[in-house]
Amino acid sequence: MSADCPFCAQPVPAQALVCSSCARDVTIPQSLLDERDDLVRKRAAIRAQLADAKAELETLRRRRRILLRRH
Repeated sequence: MSADCPFCAQPVPAQALVCSSCARDVTIPQSLLDERDDLVRKRAAIRAQLADAKAELETLRRRRRILLRRH
């Protein structure tokens, strides 16, 4: 089974890594997919940390406003 190269539209065997017509990469190496997945997980963790930090900051701001009103 083959597919067409997304760059030159020539047929490329399913197992090919590079198009024989235009020499462009037609598959993504597993190591890059793994790295991408790791970066996506790290990004999600950092976004969660940021959301937690924003919530904590808002809590501190509310407490400060309450304390300032009392004085």
